[in-house]
Amino acid sequence: MKRFPILLMVVAAIALMASCVGNEVEDKYKDWRNDNTEWFNRQINRTDASGKSYYQLVTASWDPSARVLIHWFNDTMLTRNNLKPLFTSTVDVKYRGRLYDSTPFDSSYLSTSPADSIFRTALNGGIIEGWPLALTHMHVGDSCEVVIPYQQGYGTSSSGIIKPFSMLIFNLKLVSIYGYETH
Repeated sequence: MKRFPILLMVVAAIALMASCVGNEVEDKYKDWRNDNTEWFNRQINRTDASGKSYYQLVTASWDPSARVLIHWFNDTMLTRNNLKPLFTSTVDVKYRGRLYDSTPFDSSYLSTSPADSIFRTALNGGIIEGWPLALTHMHVGDSCEVVIPYQQGYGTSSSGIIKPFSMLIFNLKLVSIYGYETH
Protein backbone atom coordinates (compact mmCIF):
# COMPACT_ATOMS: atom_id res chain seq x y z
CA MET A 1 0.00 0.00 0.00
CA LYS A 2 2.95 2.32 0.64
CA ARG A 3 3.97 1.97 -3.03
CA PHE A 4 0.65 3.26 -4.36
CA PRO A 5 1.36 6.98 -3.62
CA ILE A 6 4.78 6.64 -5.25
CA LEU A 7 3.28 4.94 -8.31
CA LEU A 8 0.63 7.68 -8.50
CA MET A 9 3.32 10.39 -8.38
CA VAL A 10 5.34 8.67 -11.13
CA VAL A 11 2.27 8.42 -13.38
CA ALA A 12 1.43 12.09 -12.74
CA ALA A 13 5.02 13.13 -13.55
CA ILE A 14 4.96 11.19 -16.83
CA ALA A 15 1.62 12.77 -17.80
CA LEU A 16 2.99 16.24 -16.99
CA MET A 17 6.11 15.65 -19.10
CA ALA A 18 4.01 14.38 -22.02
CA SER A 19 1.82 17.48 -21.92
CA CYS A 20 4.92 19.71 -21.89
CA VAL A 21 6.30 17.92 -24.97
CA GLY A 22 2.92 18.38 -26.72
CA ASN A 23 2.97 22.09 -25.88
CA GLU A 24 6.54 22.35 -27.19
CA VAL A 25 5.46 20.96 -30.57
CA GLU A 26 2.44 23.26 -30.69
CA ASP A 27 4.56 26.29 -29.80
CA LYS A 28 7.33 25.44 -32.26
CA TYR A 29 4.93 24.89 -35.18
CA LYS A 30 2.28 27.48 -34.26
CA ASP A 31 2.77 29.63 -37.39
CA TRP A 32 2.95 26.56 -39.67
CA ARG A 33 -0.25 25.18 -38.11
CA ASN A 34 -2.06 28.51 -38.50
CA ASP A 35 -0.96 28.86 -42.14
CA ASN A 36 -2.08 25.31 -42.92
CA THR A 37 -5.43 25.74 -41.16
CA GLU A 38 -6.16 29.05 -42.92
CA TRP A 39 -5.26 27.50 -46.28
CA PHE A 40 -7.53 24.48 -45.62
CA ASN A 41 -10.44 26.75 -44.66
CA ARG A 42 -10.01 28.68 -47.94
CA GLN A 43 -10.11 25.39 -49.85
CA ILE A 44 -13.40 24.41 -48.19
CA ASN A 45 -14.93 27.59 -49.61
CA ARG A 46 -13.15 27.46 -52.99
CA THR A 47 -15.38 27.65 -56.07
CA ASP A 48 -14.81 26.96 -59.76
CA ALA A 49 -15.45 29.43 -62.59
CA SER A 50 -19.19 28.68 -62.54
CA GLY A 51 -19.46 29.35 -58.80
CA LYS A 52 -19.86 25.69 -57.78
CA SER A 53 -17.81 24.23 -54.93
CA TYR A 54 -14.45 23.07 -56.24
CA TYR A 55 -14.08 20.37 -53.59
CA GLN A 56 -16.55 17.93 -52.11
CA LEU A 57 -16.23 17.60 -48.33
CA VAL A 58 -16.25 13.89 -47.48
CA THR A 59 -16.60 12.52 -43.95
CA ALA A 60 -15.97 9.04 -42.63
CA SER A 61 -18.91 6.88 -41.57
CA TRP A 62 -16.64 5.31 -38.93
CA ASP A 63 -15.56 8.72 -37.55
CA PRO A 64 -17.79 11.73 -38.34
CA SER A 65 -15.00 14.13 -37.29
CA ALA A 66 -12.67 12.68 -39.96
CA ARG A 67 -12.84 14.57 -43.26
CA VAL A 68 -11.07 15.17 -46.53
CA LEU A 69 -11.72 17.36 -49.55
CA ILE A 70 -11.98 15.68 -52.97
CA HIS A 71 -12.00 17.20 -56.45
CA TRP A 72 -12.55 14.75 -59.30
CA PHE A 73 -10.63 15.39 -62.52
CA ASN A 74 -12.58 12.80 -64.53
CA ASP A 75 -16.27 12.54 -65.39
CA THR A 76 -17.57 10.33 -62.57
CA MET A 77 -20.56 9.35 -64.69
CA LEU A 78 -18.14 7.30 -66.79
CA THR A 79 -16.70 5.42 -63.80
CA ARG A 80 -19.74 5.13 -61.52
CA ASN A 81 -20.34 1.47 -62.46
CA ASN A 82 -16.69 0.52 -61.89
CA LEU A 83 -15.55 -1.28 -58.76
CA LYS A 84 -15.26 0.71 -55.55
CA PRO A 85 -12.85 -0.42 -52.80
CA LEU A 86 -13.95 -1.42 -49.33
CA PHE A 87 -12.04 -0.60 -46.16
CA THR A 88 -10.64 -4.16 -46.31
CA SER A 89 -9.46 -3.85 -49.94
CA THR A 90 -5.92 -3.72 -51.26
CA VAL A 91 -5.61 -1.13 -54.00
CA ASP A 92 -3.16 -0.12 -56.70
CA VAL A 93 -2.84 3.64 -57.01
CA LYS A 94 -0.69 6.24 -58.70
CA TYR A 95 -0.08 9.36 -56.67
CA ARG A 96 1.88 12.54 -56.11
CA GLY A 97 1.97 14.17 -52.69
CA ARG A 98 2.74 17.76 -51.80
CA LEU A 99 2.33 20.14 -48.89
CA TYR A 100 -0.07 23.08 -48.91
CA ASP A 101 2.77 25.35 -50.10
CA SER A 102 3.34 23.03 -53.14
CA THR A 103 6.49 21.41 -51.72
CA PRO A 104 6.56 17.83 -53.11
CA PHE A 105 7.21 15.07 -50.57
CA ASP A 106 6.45 11.74 -52.28
CA SER A 107 5.38 10.14 -55.55
CA SER A 108 4.59 6.66 -56.80
CA TYR A 109 6.00 7.75 -60.17
CA LEU A 110 9.46 7.02 -58.73
CA SER A 111 8.49 3.37 -58.18
CA THR A 112 8.80 0.34 -60.43
CA SER A 113 7.36 -2.32 -58.10
CA PRO A 114 4.82 -3.96 -58.18
CA ALA A 115 4.46 -2.23 -61.57
CA ASP A 116 5.59 1.02 -63.14
CA SER A 117 4.41 3.96 -60.98
CA ILE A 118 2.06 1.76 -58.94
CA PHE A 119 1.82 1.83 -55.15
CA ARG A 120 -0.04 -1.13 -53.65
CA THR A 121 -1.52 -0.80 -50.18
CA ALA A 122 -4.15 -2.28 -47.92
CA LEU A 123 -6.63 0.42 -46.92
CA ASN A 124 -6.96 -0.90 -43.38
CA GLY A 125 -3.36 -0.80 -42.28
CA GLY A 126 -0.18 1.19 -42.31
CA ILE A 127 -1.37 4.34 -44.12
CA ILE A 128 -2.68 7.70 -42.98
CA GLU A 129 -6.41 7.86 -42.22
CA GLY A 130 -7.14 10.26 -45.07
CA TRP A 131 -6.27 7.72 -47.76
CA PRO A 132 -8.92 5.07 -46.99
CA LEU A 133 -11.43 7.84 -46.45
CA ALA A 134 -10.78 9.22 -49.93
CA LEU A 135 -10.26 5.93 -51.76
CA THR A 136 -13.47 4.34 -50.46
CA HIS A 137 -15.32 7.21 -52.18
CA MET A 138 -13.59 6.56 -55.52
CA HIS A 139 -14.21 4.05 -58.30
CA VAL A 140 -11.52 2.31 -60.35
CA GLY A 141 -10.42 4.78 -63.01
CA ASP A 142 -11.14 7.91 -60.95
CA SER A 143 -8.48 10.62 -60.72
CA CYS A 144 -8.79 13.10 -57.87
CA GLU A 145 -7.06 15.80 -55.95
CA VAL A 146 -7.46 15.01 -52.27
CA VAL A 147 -6.75 17.49 -49.48
CA ILE A 148 -6.12 15.77 -46.17
CA PRO A 149 -6.18 17.81 -42.96
CA TYR A 150 -3.37 17.13 -40.51
CA GLN A 151 -5.74 15.24 -38.20
CA GLN A 152 -6.18 12.55 -40.90
CA GLY A 153 -2.53 12.82 -41.96
CA TYR A 154 0.46 12.77 -39.62
CA GLY A 155 -1.18 14.82 -36.88
CA THR A 156 1.32 16.37 -34.50
CA SER A 157 4.10 14.08 -35.73
CA SER A 158 6.58 14.65 -38.51
CA SER A 159 7.74 12.37 -41.31
CA GLY A 160 10.67 13.39 -43.49
CA ILE A 161 9.99 16.93 -44.71
CA ILE A 162 6.38 16.73 -43.48
CA LYS A 163 6.15 18.89 -40.36
CA PRO A 164 3.56 18.45 -37.60
CA PHE A 165 0.15 20.00 -38.45
CA SER A 166 0.72 19.64 -42.22
CA MET A 167 -2.19 19.58 -44.64
CA LEU A 168 -1.40 17.06 -47.37
CA ILE A 169 -2.47 17.26 -51.01
CA PHE A 170 -2.48 14.14 -53.14
CA ASN A 171 -3.24 13.68 -56.80
CA LEU A 172 -4.58 10.11 -56.73
CA LYS A 173 -5.57 7.73 -59.50
CA LEU A 174 -7.28 4.51 -58.43
CA VAL A 175 -5.84 2.03 -60.93
CA SER A 176 -7.28 -1.24 -59.62
CA ILE A 177 -8.39 -3.27 -56.64
CA TYR A 178 -5.70 -5.89 -56.20
CA GLY A 179 -6.83 -9.49 -56.19
CA TYR A 180 -10.37 -8.74 -57.32
CA GLU A 181 -11.44 -10.80 -60.26
CA THR A 182 -14.59 -10.43 -62.30
CA HIS A 183 -16.15 -13.32 -64.16
